[in-house]
Amino acid sequence: MSSRSENLASIKACGVVAVLRADRPDALVQVAQAIGRGGIGAVEITMTTPGALDAIGECANRLGDEILLGAGTVLDPETARAAILAGAEYIVTPTLNPDVITLCRRYDKVIIPGALTPTEILTAWECGADIVKVFPATAVGPRYFKDVKAPLPQIDLMPTGGVDLDNTGDFIRAGACAVAVGGNLVDKAAVAAGEWHVLTDTARKYVEAVRNARQEGGG
Repeated sequence: MSSRSENLASIKACGVVAVLRADRPDALVQVAQAIGRGGIGAVEITMTTPGALDAIGECANRLGDEILLGAGTVLDPETARAAILAGAEYIVTPTLNPDVITLCRRYDKVIIPGALTPTEILTAWECGADIVKVFPATAVGPRYFKDVKAPLPQIDLMPTGGVDLDNTGDFIRAGACAVAVGGNLVDKAAVAAGEWHVLTDTARKYVEAVRNARQEGGG
């Protein structure tokens, strides 16, 4: 089992977190494997997935050595603890709940709370956030990241919501340490057809977009 600092470094090194939601959790293992083959090593299973804890446990048992597994859409410390006990190595929240941050630090797990305003972002960091998830990123755009990073350069930011191949590089160049991608990464038709190579190819494109943006001086 890797340490919190090692897991955090892994997330930032790749620069892409895959956000998985599914009505059928049995497909999540194959989806995670396909994405992993494309170079994305961090996978977040949202708690809005039916049977999310079982899905996290199954993925942890089968893919724990291949991917870094996290739980998303976590709203309270009780859910965070349940997800950690199921096998999650990091926790992502849509909003700022200091109690969730405290719980994750107690278990030495990476915590990525959601925030939007500069005050919320700074508060999350002061409470112990490893990365602050800026959500919904589509409401503010890449320029917002550059503006926030100017007075708060010490805080790592990750956009979530509306991230796609067209704007991934823009977010990285604006100062984001990573991006979180959901529906634009996982093609539902490809999943239904079992065409896992489609997911692998798309994942590879996101990793390449981050790499290219960083070479241009972003992130």
